[in-house]
Amino acid sequence: MAVVSPRLLLFFCLSSWIVIWRAPSGDAWGKEGHIMVCKIAELYLTEKTAEEVRDLLPETAGGDLSTVCPWADEVRFRYRWSSPLHFVNTPGVCNYKYSRDCHNPHGEKGMCAVGAINNYTEQLLDIKDPSNHYNLTESLMFLAHFVGDIHQPLHAGFAADLGGNTIVVHWYKRKSNLHHVWDVEIIDTAMHEFYSDDLDSMVEGIRLNITGEWSTEVDKWKTCSNKRATCANDYAIESTHLACKYAYKDAEQDSTLEGNTDEYFFTRLPVVKKRIAQAGLRLALILNRIFDGEKSREIQSI
Repeated sequence: MAVVSPRLLLFFCLSSWIVIWRAPSGDAWGKEGHIMVCKIAELYLTEKTAEEVRDLLPETAGGDLSTVCPWADEVRFRYRWSSPLHFVNTPGVCNYKYSRDCHNPHGEKGMCAVGAINNYTEQLLDIKDPSNHYNLTESLMFLAHFVGDIHQPLHAGFAADLGGNTIVVHWYKRKSNLHHVWDVEIIDTAMHEFYSDDLDSMVEGIRLNITGEWSTEVDKWKTCSNKRATCANDYAIESTHLACKYAYKDAEQDSTLEGNTDEYFFTRLPVVKKRIAQAGLRLALILNRIFDGEKSREIQSI
């Protein structure tokens, strides 16, 4: 994986660097999806990690990581330099390559979701270093958010359509766009139809899948051989593959994704739920490695 220069690390913390460009409007999973990712992650934090995370959270969070996980979307137009950090784009191909695809519109390498995850992890790993002058509260909130982002397939979609933002579709009776369907519509429809519009009930359903139906896959989700950086590059590769296989498939411009059959919804919902689960577990693993090095390859049992 390419190494990002210290200068770019500094850029990630300076709100004075303004990038003027055409940014995708999607919020990756929407507010609810990001909260779900972090609620799942909290279930798997070690005791030491959970304490360190609580110490870094702003007072307004009330000790709850999930309350600040949508924060990076809330500040993206104040911290305009952060806009490219929410996604990666490929040039219309179904494979992601860091060297080709991780850059901002000015061509600066590392300015994408993968680079951001690695860099904020690096900042937090140096938490005990007296020369570390980063705002580590913001580093934590950015990291938690971008791990969620990189697991949303259309945050690793095609540059030409801005990850599905320019593909106008109809979701049941609503006009939407493909990116928004994956950010919000699939989750909202599932919550309404199966979980009585209750977010915690959907989180519990995903948790039961982690310990049940998906339990044989969890070890593979946890696999990461990088000693210092994360495996965010692998997560982006997965997302691009899923974007081609599920998100873009059958989604033409001005098409109706849901008519009388519900096929798109029922075949894509399992993908969305699994990606939220993977993001939550992997976020927990990253945080455990940062704050509880002795258990860097573990997740707390539940």
